[in-house]
Amino acid sequence: MSVSTPLRNRASDTLFYSSITLSALMIGLAFLTDSPIQIFQGFIKILISPAGLITDSILIGGLGAALFNAGLVLLYSTFLLKLVKVPFSGISIACLFLMAGFAMFGKDLWNIQPFILGGWLYSRYKKEPFSHYIYTTLFGTTLSPMTAEASSLVDGAAKILVMLIVGVLIGFLIPPVAAFSVRAHQGYNLYNVGFAAGLLGMIFVSLSRSMGYEFKTSLKWSTGNDFILGIWLALIFTLLIVAGIFLEPNWKNYPHIMRHSGRLIADFVLLDGVGISFINMGIVGFIGLLFVVAVGCGINGPTIGGIFTMCGFAAFGKHPKNILPIMAGVVLSSLVMIYDINEPAVVLAALFGTALAPIAGQFGWHWGIVAGFIHASVVLNVGGLHGWMNLYNNGFSAGLVCVVLVPLIEAMRTRSGNERRNV
Repeated sequence: MSVSTPLRNRASDTLFYSSITLSALMIGLAFLTDSPIQIFQGFIKILISPAGLITDSILIGGLGAALFNAGLVLLYSTFLLKLVKVPFSGISIACLFLMAGFAMFGKDLWNIQPFILGGWLYSRYKKEPFSHYIYTTLFGTTLSPMTAEASSLVDGAAKILVMLIVGVLIGFLIPPVAAFSVRAHQGYNLYNVGFAAGLLGMIFVSLSRSMGYEFKTSLKWSTGNDFILGIWLALIFTLLIVAGIFLEPNWKNYPHIMRHSGRLIADFVLLDGVGISFINMGIVGFIGLLFVVAVGCGINGPTIGGIFTMCGFAAFGKHPKNILPIMAGVVLSSLVMIYDINEPAVVLAALFGTALAPIAGQFGWHWGIVAGFIHASVVLNVGGLHGWMNLYNNGFSAGLVCVVLVPLIEAMRTRSGNERRNV
């Protein structure tokens, strides 16, 4: 599907204002739930607190402060894309929803800045526009907890200096590593930067451990906000579906989006239009929300992060046909694992594990179930490799699963094809 320049510009504007609207909805709900002084105090707590996996910003600063932080991170990221003059498309929405979601558990307006500076310096080093690296840079803020961890090694003003040095260095290194890592999984892992960051984080953590420093894990998981957050998320996803129907006269053609495998690069906005993409985002968002409600683990910062990431990538590779087999595989794995399906890490594996959706889309639902089943076990055991400093731990795990599983699938398919030809 070719898209003319006027239509592309109109789509870009629609996506830009949609992101601004989502930011307003987040900040608006923040002030409906807490007072301005509570939000300000909680926001400061979020900025100065360590943010390794799993740290729920709601438990750190309160619901209002967490939503306020997420709204600001989304607003900042949106205007940053606008500043570097990239046209908004499916990858923009995937990136922005991910930034908003992870600002509910790990990212904040302060700890992402060194990485962005590092990405900008890399573009200067390569003598290329920052727009070429803006998405990798924003995705690369996944290692933001590492800056706080590094700054804890010193006292006083040196904390800021160490934070800047570590963040800028990682931000500088992420783009070349991410460009290479996509070759390893061949586009079957939608969270490519999560894979690259896991590898890079593993190197940094290994160096630190060899010098005697050990990273600590945490589990900060809030409860008690299911009703208000559930209604709020349902409203967002309903608005997306309604907006999609309004924008797309042929909205009944929505099922056609499932013809795509989702393998990188699958930008649904460019392939099928904004309206169809919005409908898909709303439906995929509801799938994530209903899953969380069904298993009864609670709607909080981490689960919102997972649901928002699913919703955002529904404009860039995910749809019901290729995510449901992955989620089914994770559910089935919980029947034989020592972990229950409603435990935090398993729930997040089901939500974020949909990074492997292209496997189901390319090779069939049965391989999707296999991928999800394996992923559930791998993701629960690889976090220690990067010291739980990579917020996209599922992206790291998904990359490892792809590196092993995809060649096996292709080998088996090749053998089956050869046998059929020899008959």
